[in-house]
Amino acid sequence: MNLITDDWRLKLLAVGLAILMLGAVAFSQNPPTQKTLTNVSIGYTVGPDIVVINPPTKTNVTVTGLADALTSVNSSSVAASFDLTKAAPGPNVHVNLVVRSLTTGVQVQNQIVPQVLNIDRLASITLPVTVRTQRVTSGWQVTKTEARCPIAPCSVVFRGPSTWESNLAAFADFTDVVQQNSYDVLTQQVLLVQNGQPLDLTRRTEPLVILDPPSVAIHIEAKTGTTSRQVTLIDSPPTHGPATGFRVTNVTVDPITVVITGVPDALAKITTLTLSAVDLSGATSNKTFRVTITFPADITGSVAVANVTYAISANPNASPPPGG
Repeated sequence: MNLITDDWRLKLLAVGLAILMLGAVAFSQNPPTQKTLTNVSIGYTVGPDIVVINPPTKTNVTVTGLADALTSVNSSSVAASFDLTKAAPGPNVHVNLVVRSLTTGVQVQNQIVPQVLNIDRLASITLPVTVRTQRVTSGWQVTKTEARCPIAPCSVVFRGPSTWESNLAAFADFTDVVQQNSYDVLTQQVLLVQNGQPLDLTRRTEPLVILDPPSVAIHIEAKTGTTSRQVTLIDSPPTHGPATGFRVTNVTVDPITVVITGVPDALAKITTLTLSAVDLSGATSNKTFRVTITFPADITGSVAVANVTYAISANPNASPPPGG
């Protein structure tokens, strides 16, 4: 008999078993397994007229493959991305995150991951920049504020979600104390305010919002906001007159005038100051009172107290008092 052809079936079976044994040993040393990759970056392909608000930037991906193939696999071995070229704006838009492997022999467990995104319309708006002063020293008033930038009058262009542009305003805040004639700040960040609240531009969008220019120059002019003028002090009629049979024949106010200081608009309304009334009940001779001068709000005076002297005499032809 031929040694090769004799019992060929048995020999073929033996070879097959040998191959299976070899494969089993190899598989036991390099079994198929899976691995979760964290912080896989997400890419975006966005249409020209939309913007994603607070888009996810990272995701976790589970991959499968032989143990040896997965040893060197990391978050850069896969690609995750959204294709939003045909997406329409809306607060809850259902889209698919597509994940694919970049490594031979490694498969992604879930290649399509449903997601919900907040998609807005992308729009631009031009905003004039208003300069705000935070603190002004008493006695000073701001006469001019001006923002300066390449566009005159100074304005900025904001490009971002259309819902962020409703009731939007641009400001440049001067934070130092105003207490001299002029100030010039070369660079001051522009602050966007929506409905009275600062707009948080750190919120992520895809694509990123644009504020152009992000800063402007500031010019401020100021002058001393107070002035002075001299006004007359006037006595008030006494709350009660002197004793029966006596009368006031003269009133002397010392000083007769006082210098007041305040903002021009307030001073323009003041020509005299009326002193508080006094009580002359029972008085039969001259009497002097020290009367505190009351000044209007935000007005000061050169003196705080006035002396008011009342000359008191007996009425003519009046009967002398008993014992007189």
